[in-house]
Amino acid sequence: MKKIITCMLFVAALTFTTESSAQKFSGLDKSPADIAYLRTERSAPPLVKIIYSRPQLKGRLVGVDLAPHGDVWRTGANETTEIKFYQDMTFGGETITAGTYSLFTIPGKSEWTIILNKDLDTWGAYSYNEANDVARITVPASTGGKSLEAFSITFAPDDNGGKMIMGWDKVRVEVPIATE
Repeated sequence: MKKIITCMLFVAALTFTTESSAQKFSGLDKSPADIAYLRTERSAPPLVKIIYSRPQLKGRLVGVDLAPHGDVWRTGANETTEIKFYQDMTFGGETITAGTYSLFTIPGKSEWTIILNKDLDTWGAYSYNEANDVARITVPASTGGKSLEAFSITFAPDDNGGKMIMGWDKVRVEVPIATE
């Protein structure tokens, strides 16, 4: 009998311990995080890494409901997009020192302003401070091709770096990147 009571107490203690230490995890994010790398070839060390979240259209319009024209945008969703340069490079013609920066944009109908900023680990563009900008470049925006439901960033490598391509719906923006 003593063995049965001891066993029951042990099971009860395990149950209590398991329930009290169980973690609650959130569901899947509505704008999942993604990472893209720029490498000159698959086995080469990375030149650039970008970490961003991918908001979805869900029937909304880019430039109106999402990434409004003329407003500073975090270039994705959730936390501000961060871009890491593994070496000194040119980004849209501007010399950038190796390091990690936040990436903001100001979307427009025919061109986008691309902003690299020193502030890291921020959420959205709510605390954006222009005084901490490292570089601002303007690149053309084009439309056409297949509509992308999720905001996307990719890299197209070449022998001297490549280009960063951002796309959402039918909007496309390209930023040239070159090694120094």
